[in-house]
Amino acid sequence: MNIAVLAGGLSTERDVSITSGCLVSEALRQKGHKVVLLDVFMGYESDDCDIQKLFEGNYSFTKSVPVGNTVPDLDKIKAMRKDKSNRFLGKNVEEICRYADITFLALHGDVGENGKLQATLDLLGIKYTGTGSLGSALAMDKGISKSIFLYNNVPTPKGSVFTENNAAAESWNTFPCVVKPCSGGSSVGVTIVDSAEDYTDALEEAFRYEQEVLVEQFVKGRELSVGVIDGKALPIIEIVPKHGFYDYVNKYQPGSTDEYCPADIERDITEKIQREAEHVYRVLKLEAYARVDFILCEDGSFYCLEANTLPGMTPTSLLPQEAAAEGVDFPELCDMLAKLSLKKYN
Repeated sequence: MNIAVLAGGLSTERDVSITSGCLVSEALRQKGHKVVLLDVFMGYESDDCDIQKLFEGNYSFTKSVPVGNTVPDLDKIKAMRKDKSNRFLGKNVEEICRYADITFLALHGDVGENGKLQATLDLLGIKYTGTGSLGSALAMDKGISKSIFLYNNVPTPKGSVFTENNAAAESWNTFPCVVKPCSGGSSVGVTIVDSAEDYTDALEEAFRYEQEVLVEQFVKGRELSVGVIDGKALPIIEIVPKHGFYDYVNKYQPGSTDEYCPADIERDITEKIQREAEHVYRVLKLEAYARVDFILCEDGSFYCLEANTLPGMTPTSLLPQEAAAEGVDFPELCDMLAKLSLKKYN
């Protein structure tokens, strides 16, 4: 197949996305596909755009990008664009994606995951991987997804959504708690607050990224994640940061976190969590594949934190590790997700 891979963009997870895009592109090429890797925001800026030649030459806008300890400077990225426009889709992106049999979304955060891009591609008649616009929007907004969890009896920590101008934010009095941007990813802007004295600073940090913030009860326990492919849960993976919690640094700096898959959990609890992950997949209207995050407490109770519609896609990312535990290597997984996503259009 001809496959366009979209990465980059203007999310705080831009560098993570580019890393995913590079590795997904190489994996798909190993499976015999012709692949063009594009930065969705920068596009292909040359006036001479022979799309067929781009696919025949397996064009990539970059070979790799390091993921640092801090989020990228998005103003600098915007300034690099030749036409200086504010449109999200870069030059020739639409045309290249139209030519492809399917577009593999290796994007993370912001427009890549909140349903806007998916809705745009739907209107343009472009086929793409993963969940559609509605499910993407529901899962991306943690306040909305928490409401859906509560309505559908999905166990989840109690919490409230506050806006920057909402004085009720000062009424929260349950500590420790977690303060996070409502639609962020990769734990950017997330703070675990132990006392009321640190609460205001945590709100300010979260509001740096968004105008809505979710504050929820902190639940102490083991951090778990469950990949779901075509509605069926994969083996559970446990994440054990060597210091602190599973934040931006611990997620992407080598050696910062130990991961165990399958997680060492009693069989009956494992099956309950897997069934709940499949339940979350259904109630959020997810499609093709996703990843659902949980906390498991000492007494065997567990809580769903959130669902990720475009999980990280490097060989060491959580979803690929879970697939590997079932004997599916990274190139096979990428190939599977592309073909599975095409089923939505048949």
